Amino acid sequence: MKIDRVKRASGFTLIELLVVLAILALLAGVVGPRVMKQLSGSKTKTTRLQVEDLGAALDLYRLDVGHYPSTDEGLESLFRKPGDNKKWNGPYLKKTQVPKDPWGYDYQYSYPGGHGGYDLYSLGADNAEGGDGENSDVVSWE
Repeated sequence: MKIDRVKRASGFTLIELLVVLAILALLAGVVGPRVMKQLSGSKTKTTRLQVEDLGAALDLYRLDVGHYPSTDEGLESLFRKPGDNKKWNGPYLKKTQVPKDPWGYDYQYSYPGGHGGYDLYSLGADNAEGGDGENSDVVSWE
């Protein structure tokens, strides 16, 4: 008889488990959206940093060669010598390929740019011009 009492006292009741699960669900409901908002904002911040880094590499390229890479040469000329350009002193990127934006899309580049020497930008999560929040464009000219 004493063994049955010890076994019964060592477990949790169904009510106690339900209360704990309800508390966990409330915490997840309050904290979850805030965490997701921070994660989506971090992708936009990462994109801004990558655009700035690529812009710095483009500026180094211009200092050596005398002009930015053409739209046809693209960002690949930052790590691969375009044609027989004798002034090219690259690679200007540590990687052997241009990184994709955090959503997995290619960065858009054009020279001459419509907003400055060159235009370098990401179209955001939706990969379409415009948008709000995570879908907004991240550009080099702002």
